[in-house]
Amino acid sequence: MSETHPADRILSVGGHDIGYPHGHLGYLTQDEENSLRSFKVYLEEKGLYKSGPEPSHDDGTLLRFLRARKWSIKDAYGQFKDTEEWREANQLEVLYDTIDVDAYEQTRSLYPQWTGRRDRRGIPLYLFQIRHLDSKTVSAYEKSAESTNVSKAQTDGSTPQRLLRLFALYENLTRFAQPLCTEMTDREHARAPITLSTNIVDVSQVSLRMFWNLKAHMQAASTLATAHYPETLDRIFIIGAPYFFSTVWGWIKRWFDPITVSKIFILSAGEVKTKLEEYIEPRNIPKAYGGELDFDFFDRPNVDPRIREALTWENGYTDFPDGPAYWVPVDGGRRLACIAVGSKGGKERRETVCTIPVANAPPQGEEPTGVPAATASSAEEAIEGVQSLSIADDEVASEMKEKVAAERQQEQKAPTVSA
Repeated sequence: MSETHPADRILSVGGHDIGYPHGHLGYLTQDEENSLRSFKVYLEEKGLYKSGPEPSHDDGTLLRFLRARKWSIKDAYGQFKDTEEWREANQLEVLYDTIDVDAYEQTRSLYPQWTGRRDRRGIPLYLFQIRHLDSKTVSAYEKSAESTNVSKAQTDGSTPQRLLRLFALYENLTRFAQPLCTEMTDREHARAPITLSTNIVDVSQVSLRMFWNLKAHMQAASTLATAHYPETLDRIFIIGAPYFFSTVWGWIKRWFDPITVSKIFILSAGEVKTKLEEYIEPRNIPKAYGGELDFDFFDRPNVDPRIREALTWENGYTDFPDGPAYWVPVDGGRRLACIAVGSKGGKERRETVCTIPVANAPPQGEEPTGVPAATASSAEEAIEGVQSLSIADDEVASEMKEKVAAERQQEQKAPTVSA
């Protein structure tokens, strides 16, 4: 793989940046590590997490919920619980595995597209051109989505089919694009898993009436995404804002939490090239926005040559196919395999597309290294972790204390067995 030169990378813009990689795996403070450890134990006590060599949820996912709830274990638990129940009720895993590829691609054409490139920090770069969402297109799509079940997934009856298709795209972000970018080590903070996305949102050629017609559509999508895919958005660059956008912005910013709103940049025409280049190398910026990349909104991803260098293609593939895909560990966890899933012509597929080396994989026979996994083997140890935090949750600690007291009482009642 070609070596990355310092000029290709971006340091914390404007001095100390409290955003990425702070609060991410590999860059946690001691308080944050304690919070993550205690969160795992608390979730396991509630039956929402399984520890072990193959935990039910990776640390990057758990950290997203902690960051979203400002490190409050109680609040993070509430959001995590709601999300797990929502995922189960709508069978998100089944949806992603079995969704019709053509239906998936139809949905993809209405939402942000992965360009195949990354920003300077290694975060996947998406492009969204809203002008393609005219009322006729959206109405036809919603009518089709609500009248046709394109996967084997059952739903909770309250989440519209059109939005479930959207969440197949969020699954692609978290299960395909982010893991792929994580394994690329040509970035400044190579120890931190990628759990974010950078978005260019082009609102040019969009009338006030069109914005109004899209309001309910976009609000519903934003509300559910914020609830169930927290902390997956980082920088958002809004380009081509018309004169009335200040009115529209008053609606939009209420759909997001204040942290996300603080990451949104509304750029004038004269600022676009300069500001984008602060965060994205020119070779990765689409030509329409002053860069060098051949990429239009409906294109398939123009995959970064550096990513291609790291891949080993299999089964005749030379590019990523249409439809959903995700990564699974192979070779004892030292490589990841891209598996194309979904259905074509009513037949489910499960094909290996390529493999990529796992960054910082341990030598054969050794356990993975990095930020320690949760080591609290009892509720009592978890309490100690929570109590050491300046951001501790009194109710969580109190509940754990009660559990410890109950365990001790049970031990005292248990008969003594002689050896």
